[in-house]
Amino acid sequence: MENAGWRMIGVFDSGHGGLTVLRALTMALPDRRFVYLGDHGHAPYGNRSPEEIYALTVQGVDRLFGLGCRLVVLACNTAAAVALRRLQQTWLPHAWPERRVLGVLVPMVEAITGMPWMADVPAGRHAGEPRTIGIFATQRTVDSEAFPREIGKRAPEVTVVQQACPELARLIEADAPRDVIAAAVRGYADGLMERLRGVPPSAVMLGCTHYPLVADAFAAALPPGVELLCQPTLTAKSLTAYLERHPELDAPGGEHPSFHTTGEPGRVTPLATRFFGRPAPFRPLVVEPSRAPLEAI
Repeated sequence: MENAGWRMIGVFDSGHGGLTVLRALTMALPDRRFVYLGDHGHAPYGNRSPEEIYALTVQGVDRLFGLGCRLVVLACNTAAAVALRRLQQTWLPHAWPERRVLGVLVPMVEAITGMPWMADVPAGRHAGEPRTIGIFATQRTVDSEAFPREIGKRAPEVTVVQQACPELARLIEADAPRDVIAAAVRGYADGLMERLRGVPPSAVMLGCTHYPLVADAFAAALPPGVELLCQPTLTAKSLTAYLERHPELDAPGGEHPSFHTTGEPGRVTPLATRFFGRPAPFRPLVVEPSRAPLEAI
């Protein structure tokens, strides 16, 4: 049952990475109520099938709506790339027609193309100088082709070159030594530059919410002058503008966010503090899905 007396903005992720997004959101919007749900019990999503990712994402969003959220941000690139569009078009209008779900993929596409997010943008509407953008992301996000597809709709003059970083999120969560992480990032950066035949891109996107924690390693591994685009800051700017346009979805009355997990709070909380930048005490999720996830199971 929804908490009718108050509203919150939900932030959903498969694990810890979305805490970097939540950190930026709370800094940009300190007077809003946020609640975070980490699906640690089913993480990582990157090794799961698209159908599993979709079903788990729908279930997580449904639970956040049940807690009182009218708006949920998918702070997981894998969930946003695989599930967001289908969720918005099929499940959401039937289950929660007055609620909204946004994703971290959207602000990155907007930043690259200079165009607001619209579902059907004819190719060629955004004419500009040809340029090349590199994207570092998880294997599942790369396989989804979500970034190239959505950027291509809005800015066909932009060439998108992707580089999967299969082990990087795991190394970051394991708090691996900095030299180990730096070596892994150099390998991924070398892979991208090989695909680009040594010609530096105009910018690179860190397409995983874990990667901002090691942005310095990417900056050191890439040619000088390549711009780094990180999702937390862009997502915060995008959400701020979105709430100005949709005040009915706002959640005034800021306080310390609440943190929920489908895993074991005792194991989740210590690592979470590193991602969030301050204490992030998790509690067990006790809210079950309130409505049948249509098209999901």
